[in-house]
Formats: sequence, C-alpha cells, structure tokens
Amino acid sequence: MSDVVERTLSVLPGLLGQHEPGAGPGGAGGPGRVSATSRLGSLIRSITALTSKHEEEKLIQQELTSLKATVSAPTTTLRLMKECMVRLIYCEMLGYESSFGYIHAIKLAQQGNLLEKRVGYLAVSLFLHENHELLLLLVNTVVKDLQSTNLVEVCMALTIVSQIFPREMIPAVLPLIEDKLQHSKEIIRRKAVQALYKFYLIAPNQVQHIHDKFRKALCDRDAGVMAASLHIYLQMIKENSSGYKDLTGSFVTILKQVVGGKLPIDFNYHSVPAPWLQIQLLRILGLLGKDDPRTSELMYDVLDESLRRAEINHNITYAILFECVQTIYTIHPKSELLEKAAKCIGKFVLSPKINLKYLGLKALTYVIQQDPKLALQHQMTIIECLDHPDPIIKRETLELLYRITNGQNVIVIVQKMLDYLKESKEEYAIINLVGKIAELAEKYAPDNEWFIQTMNAVFSVGGDVVHPDIPNNFLRLLAEGFDDGKEDDQLRMYAVQSYLALLEEEDALYPQKFFQVMSWVLGEYSSLVTDVDPEVILTKLHSLLKKTFVTSETKVWIMAAVTKIASRTSCSKTVDKLIQEFSSSLDTYMRQYAFELKHLCEDKALMKNLLPFDASCNDMVVDASLSFLDGFVAEGLGRGAAPYKPHHQRQEEKLSQEKALNFEPYGLSFASSVSSSGITGRQSPTGLSFGSDTSGNSAETGHKETNTLKLEGVCKLWGKEGYLPKKENKVGKENEPQTVSCGRLLAGQVGDPPASRSDQVASLSEEDKEKQQLASTLFIGLGSNAGVSLMGKVDTATQKFKRKSKIDETQNSEEVSDFQHSAASDFGPLLDTAPINIEDCEGKINTRLRKASMCSSDIVEDNLAFETPQSLKKSGLGVRLSDSRLSQSSLFADSNIEIFQPSPSAQCGRASKTPLVPSLPEELEELAHSEVVELCQSDALSLYLCKVWTDNSLLLTVFVSNKTTSALNAVNLAFEAAEHFQILESPTYQFPVIEAQSVGSCQKCVWMDKICTQGILSGSVNYQSEMETRLEFSITLSLLDFIRPVEMTTEDFGKLWLSLSNDVKQNIKMSSSQDSFSAALNTLQQKLKLHIVDVIGNEGILACQLLPSVPCLLHCRTHSGMLALWFRSPCSALPDGLLYQCQKVMEES
Repeated sequence: MSDVVERTLSVLPGLLGQHEPGAGPGGAGGPGRVSATSRLGSLIRSITALTSKHEEEKLIQQELTSLKATVSAPTTTLRLMKECMVRLIYCEMLGYESSFGYIHAIKLAQQGNLLEKRVGYLAVSLFLHENHELLLLLVNTVVKDLQSTNLVEVCMALTIVSQIFPREMIPAVLPLIEDKLQHSKEIIRRKAVQALYKFYLIAPNQVQHIHDKFRKALCDRDAGVMAASLHIYLQMIKENSSGYKDLTGSFVTILKQVVGGKLPIDFNYHSVPAPWLQIQLLRILGLLGKDDPRTSELMYDVLDESLRRAEINHNITYAILFECVQTIYTIHPKSELLEKAAKCIGKFVLSPKINLKYLGLKALTYVIQQDPKLALQHQMTIIECLDHPDPIIKRETLELLYRITNGQNVIVIVQKMLDYLKESKEEYAIINLVGKIAELAEKYAPDNEWFIQTMNAVFSVGGDVVHPDIPNNFLRLLAEGFDDGKEDDQLRMYAVQSYLALLEEEDALYPQKFFQVMSWVLGEYSSLVTDVDPEVILTKLHSLLKKTFVTSETKVWIMAAVTKIASRTSCSKTVDKLIQEFSSSLDTYMRQYAFELKHLCEDKALMKNLLPFDASCNDMVVDASLSFLDGFVAEGLGRGAAPYKPHHQRQEEKLSQEKALNFEPYGLSFASSVSSSGITGRQSPTGLSFGSDTSGNSAETGHKETNTLKLEGVCKLWGKEGYLPKKENKVGKENEPQTVSCGRLLAGQVGDPPASRSDQVASLSEEDKEKQQLASTLFIGLGSNAGVSLMGKVDTATQKFKRKSKIDETQNSEEVSDFQHSAASDFGPLLDTAPINIEDCEGKINTRLRKASMCSSDIVEDNLAFETPQSLKKSGLGVRLSDSRLSQSSLFADSNIEIFQPSPSAQCGRASKTPLVPSLPEELEELAHSEVVELCQSDALSLYLCKVWTDNSLLLTVFVSNKTTSALNAVNLAFEAAEHFQILESPTYQFPVIEAQSVGSCQKCVWMDKICTQGILSGSVNYQSEMETRLEFSITLSLLDFIRPVEMTTEDFGKLWLSLSNDVKQNIKMSSSQDSFSAALNTLQQKLKLHIVDVIGNEGILACQLLPSVPCLLHCRTHSGMLALWFRSPCSALPDGLLYQCQKVMEES
C-alpha cells in the first residue's frame, strides 16, 4: 500500500502543473509557499498513518476548517485557490462534505487560466450533480468557452457538458455544439458527439432534428468520432429499429473493417482489433436483424468472420464470442451459423474456468427459447452446475432451469430453487428466486396440496423481503377462484387446514407477511372447515396478538380476521376477552379496532350485512358526494360558517390577485425607449411585450413617432375579449401519403430431440446414475413429442389455476349497457346497414358494405366539439371551448397524412367499384380521414386500414376482404398490448363469417397512453380456410394523430398558463419561405393542429390538447430570423414531443 501512495505522490506534480514557471518558492504563490503536491502529499501521508476512523475524521475536519478560511479570504489568489480545490476534491472523495467550496470551484472555472480552469471544471464535475442549483451559474461560462478559439477551452466545455448539464439549459448550448460537429479537429468532433449523446439520454426530443448530422458522424474520417456515434445509434435503434434499417449496410461495412484490422493500432487491445467497438456493432446488428430475413442476410458473412477470428484465448475475445452468439440467435436464423454458435456455447459450458462456464450458462439461458435441444445436449453439465461451489454458477443454472420449466418437471425444479433459497443470504437473490417460484407454482401446479405447500415455503423462506405483489396475487387467486366452484372450495379448505396446523406449532416464528396471509385466509374461509370449532381459531389468533414479535401492522390483519369470524358466531368468550384487553391498549389502532368490534358485536344483524361471506371481490358502493354530512354542513352554515371553496376556486382567487393582463389604459406617459420585455419568471406570455411592436401595429400610428408613447389608440386596441384587430388566418393543406408496413407470416418449429442414450446407462457408476435420473426428471418435456413449454412462449398446456374474475362477472351487465350508450352517442351508426344492434353499438360489425352514392357537390364542414380539459373545467375556462369550428384541411393537415374530402365524382362513381375494395360509410366519409391502405394479405384474405380523426379519439377502421369463392369462418382480429397506446374497448374482435367476395369491418378507438413522437401498434388476424392461418400486421401512429385544437380567449389562456408547471423553450431558425410571422403561425396551425388564440405584434399564443384532455399551450415570438417557442403543459413529456414536431414541420416547410 505504501508503494502505491509513494508512486501517486511522485506523479502528482506533473498532473497539477507544478513544472510551470512560477511554481517554485519564488513563483506566483509567494515566497516560501508550500507547493500543492507538498500540501496534498502531507495530507495523504497523515491519513494513511492513522489507526482509527475517529482520528481520520478529526484530521479531515481540521483540514476542512483550514481550507474554508483560506478560500473565503479576499486575498486568496487563483493559484492558491487551485491548490485548495485539489485538497477539497480529496476530502470529498473520502466522503466528507465540503459544500462551502462548490461556489469557489465555479468561480475558478470562470476566472482562471487554462490550468486553473481545468481544475475548476474537474472540481465542478465531481462536486455537483445534474440537478444541482449552482450548476446554472456555469452555463454562461460553458457558452463562452464553446465560442473560444482555444481548443483546450472548447474541449473542457464539451467535457463538462457531456458529464453534467441541466436539462432546461440544453437549448442555450445546442446550436454551438451542432457547429462543433463540423470542426476541423477530430477531438472536438468526438466530444461534440458525446455531448449530443448525453442530451439524447436526458432530453431525446430536443436533438431529434439533427439525426442527419449523426449520420455524418457515423461516416466521419476519424474512427474515434465514428465510435462515439455508435452509442447514439445503439440507443435510438433500441427504441425504434425500423427507422434505421437502411443503415445496416453501413454497420456491416464498419464491422468488416474493424474485424479485418483496418483501424489504427491504437484501437487494439491485447492484439484484438477494437473489441469494444465490435461489441457495440454486434448489438446494433442484432437489433436490426431481429425477425427480418432480408436485413439478416446482409450480416451473415461478417458474423461468420467474427466467430472465426475471435480465437485468441483472452477474456476480451470471449466477450466478443458471447455477443456473436447472442446476435446469431437474435437475427433470422441460418443453420450454419447456429451450428457454430452452438459449438461455441458448448466450449464455454464445458470449460473448467468459472468465468467461461458462467458465460456458457448465460448464453444457454438466452438461446434456450430458440433451440431447446441445446439444453438436452448439455444436461449432465447443467446437473453438475447445480452443486457447483460458486453461488453465481448455481444461480445462473437455476435461471436456465426456470426457462425450461413445464408441467412435467415443475416439482423437481421448484424443489431445487427452494433448496438454494434456504442456503442463500443475499437479499437480491432471495427476491428474484421467490418471484420465479411463485410464478411457476401458479402456472404449473399439479394439485392443490403442492401449490399451498410451495407458497408456504415461499412465504417462510422469503421472509419480509418478498415483493408485496406475491402475497397480494396469492390472496387474489384464492378470492377470485377458478372456473370450477368445487375446485375453489377445496383449495381454500386445504389452505385453512394448512395454516391451522402451522399455528399449532409452539414458538413458531414466521415472517410478518406470512402471518398476514394466514390471518386473511382464516378470516375469510375458516367456516369451510366444519370439523374445527371457531372458538379454537379465535383462541389461536388471540394468542398470536399477545406475541411480542408481531408488529402493529400484522395485529391489524389479525383483528380484521377476528371480526370476520365473530360475525359468523353467535357469541364468543374469546372475543369478549379480546375486547376487554385491547379497549385500553396504548396502540391507538388496536384500541379503535376493539371499540369497533364491540359495537358490531352488539348488533349481529348489522355485522352480518357488513361482513358477508366470500365477498372480498364484490364492489362496494361509495357515496362520493358524502351526502351523510349534509345535515352537519347545513348546521354549520346556519351558524355563520364560511362556505367551502373548492381548490380550483381558491387558485382562481389567488391568481386574480397576482399580476395578470391589464385592460385599462395607461394613466401617465413615459419614454418610448422601453423595449419589448423578454419572457421571464412564471408570468403569462400574454402579458408581455406590449412595447414598440404593439404600437407599431396600431392603425392610428401613421405619423412619425415622437419621444413619448402615444396612448390615443390603446382603448381601441384592447377590449374585454382581448386584442381587437383582425388576424390573418391563412389555411393551407399539404398532403403526403402515409405508408404502412405489411405484416409477416409466422413460421418456425421446434426440431426433433437428439437420439436417446439409454444404452449407455448400464455402464455408468452409481453417482452418474443418480445424475442421469435427475436429468431425466429435469429435462422431461423438451422433446418435440412432449410439447415444449418454455417461459416466454405460448403454452398450449392447460394452466392449473386459471383465474376467473368475480369483479368482471358482477359488472358485466352494467358495463355492456354503459358502453352501448357511450358508443352510440360518440360514433353513431358506423356503417350504412340495417338498424343497430348490440354489436353495432360496440363498433364490431360483420357485414357487407353496401355501395354508397353521394352526388352532392357541397363540402362538409365539421362542427368539431372537443372534450374540455379537466383543468379548464375546474378553473371555469371551459365555457367557450365547445363550438370550435375549423375546416378539416386546417385541422388535420399533416405531412404524413393524406386528407380525403368527399367530391361529386368520387361519390357518384363509387357504385362502379368492386365489392372487394373497402370504403368508409357515409358517416365516416364526412370526417377527416386517411386513405385506405393495405396492411397485409394472403391468398385468401386482405387486411386494410383507414384512420379517422374524430373529435375525441383516433378511430382505426379495419377492413377484412375475403378474396376466395367460399366463406371464411372464425376470423379473429387481435391487437397486441402496446406500451404507448390504449384501445378503449376490447383489443380483440371475431368475425363469425365473412361471405365469399365480401368485406367485413370493425372500428377501434385509440388513445395515446404514454407520450411518444411515433409508435407501432401491432396485431394479428387468424382465420380458418383449408388450414389455420395467422397474419401479422403493424400500424404506425404518430403524436399528431392524437392532437386536437382547443379554442379559448386570451384571458383564459393567461390563467391556464400560470397554473401549468412543465415547460420547454427552444429557438428555431425560420426558413426563407417563412418570410413573415403570420406564415409561421399558419404552418403551426395547419401541420400541428394548433388553435391560434391571439396575435400581438410579433408574438402569438396557441392552444391544443392531447386526447382525451391534456392541454398544451404555446407562446411564440420572432426575433432576428429565429422563432422562439415556449410550451407549457401539465404533462412533462408532451411539450418535448410537440417541440420535436414543430422543429420537423418548420424544416420541411
């Protein structure tokens, strides 16, 4: 240890620049001043010589006191401040707080020379975090250094930006960093790419408009810049791989050059060419080639070459081989590559080295779903790994067994997991394994007895670190039951008997969560056991309440169980004794429960009504209006009490007292040199910038301005309804067709198992025979004839515990009637068919589309009534939000959407179309909609889609066209669960019969559940013709599909603006085509579906909402050819998404 300290101290002078002139005794530090290395070295030696933590704390506190006095002294030079910063960094690294030096570190970065600035930046990056309030003081320094001509200062600024930088200040430096991507020095370009990668991680929507520059960085002549850009592409491809398929050839070419050793030798590591670059590229190729045969073909050769060249016995080559194996099993399979990858996995698994064996098990766990035969080939090695002394190897082996579990081997595998669980002391391993065991027990339990015993073992061994979802799911399973009521009672009865037997044990100590589960089950279902007196159960629970190890929370569960059991007994001495004991308890909760139990026992009829048997899943009627308090409220008002004011009313009154728009004329004149004020603080933008721009737009300011502000026209410019002059509203329309990718046919079967080796068993030893027998029980069910049931794949076996929700049963009739009413009122008749039945109201209609004709030449203008946002309703701002009348072209025009309006020729000529061509019914034709596009097709069936933008949702109309001469039966349409989207009704729909040469249709209403700029909604259609066929499809949806304009007044806009907290600001360069502010506003109105609330000079305010009712407000203004945008919304992600769309449409226009 002493050698390490001495070598560190010997290097410090060079790192801290003590070789520079003036660093010695006669330097700038002053005569006789001790150098920084001497001071720091003395501190380090003193600390290493100490013998206790207490002495270290005492020494560090003395050092911090001395440093605090030094940095606070006004005579401290920057050179001495640099030395103090180095010692402060060391103290902070040891874990001692030195916050008094944070501000001095920022000052040093602002004021010092290159070396002092370097130490200041280093201290700031170590002291502060991204959300630290002092970091805002560094923004101007970073901007200044980014504009510097000194390369060292630019590098330091880019480094600090890529480490810590506040998210809200990104727009201040983003244009400067974009310019650095074109810098002549490769180190500047590389650091600029790293800074943009940091921005993408914390605010991805703010850098999406410069993706073309990322592509230039990928093709940069410097390998370091190219390598830095791979981080960004890996992250973007993880989120949306379909948008970067065209770059597959580029990534393959780069990997070929890297594997071939074409990069500089500086990138080599142990004679391996750029290994970390290879790993990044392999991960990218795996994401791009997944389920894509055409893209996968491009990378087969380079993957083969990577496997062949990674033969050096070194850890880094093993990492490359592992990534190659993962990539080969991720992309579309190729038999030759799969064989080589399997051999590679076999070498890893059979290796005596622990690290390689772990890699082999990890790879085997990953590929087991694609190739279950591979586990059979190495089954004896896996059995040996179960008894391996290394716990990591045992844990990874159990993870592998978890993946291959099925109904035939579940008992053996769960027992192995429980054995490991009893030995493990790691909390993470316990939490992870407990969840897996509970999942397997619920999915593959052979009988009730095994299931209850397994869950008891989970609760006993897992302890209180068990995730709350596990006991909750277990109790929900018992409560909801299954399809068979007799099976329900048997399971519950066995659970009660099991828990009574456990409570019989003397001094049994179980985890608190297990006691809570026992209490709930005994309280709900103890009456099912008729051979046990309820008094015996109450006595056991009473004795449990007296235990000191039982927590207050568990006692509440026990008291609830006692109350339920008491409701089913006429009288009980134990209950009376319990009430008497706990009525004077110091625990307020127990005392409250005792009094409640006492009053309930006095009225048995009420008690039975309140606590019915097996009613845990029944709905409770809640009086949301609290009508039982009406008498109390009336009495209080009669005595003169002030009436209650809702929160939104109090907020309104508070806002009315603050600064808002003033519509009264000015009382006194003042100099006109006052310029337009900027946007600061939390003020409403509608109350800003009423200087020169407003007066310049006045109709009465026709003569040359004098030195005072003219007030004659103020009353005519402003009124109660806001700004009075008419605003120009140019409505445009830009149509581009939207392409939707077709679905793909599923194919793939599990291969046959290897040949049996039963003839070899006789020659094995006794120990080997035991292992062979264990292997036969573990790996049973992995053959082709046994029905493979892998985790993560569709399991064709019948699940033991198939839940049947009682909640759905009780609400079924109410939901159907409610949905019929809402569907009928929202959409009306969706097809021109016979009178509407239940299926019609739900938007699930299987019928032929009749040929429609509409020869009217009038263009229908929709009266769009949007749902008022909740925040507007509360603050009284929604009074004028209905009656919003905008033309469809201005409302739904978008670069990705083609709008169709009914025309005389199209409508009159529709009768000549063949029945197989789908078309919208008249009611939907009048709404804004996209063209009908084909999603997927087969020889028998075609699937089409049309988007219809209604006022309150996106309506997806799906058409199924039968191209055959015979009827199609049981056509099932199903949408997969999507992360970003929510289908309002059921995601599935079944067409009973689609006649020959006819078209069936159904409608699905979609909302955006999680905000994204673009997302994929996938689904499939299954039908029965000669054989069962499945087609997959995907639908691309964008944020603009769910944006609707909101009309409001300027005053309402100002009030709502002040109540919103999430905002985003960005400056966008205006193109030459947008020569005026009004043209830019019209672009935003048409492309983004925003409503222009008001225009005041060179400032405008716009409003919209994300369906169903999330408002977003925009304030924009022009200055120096830039358009300054300021979004605000109650949702933090919505402003970022709309900002990206703004940048996109402004660049395209």
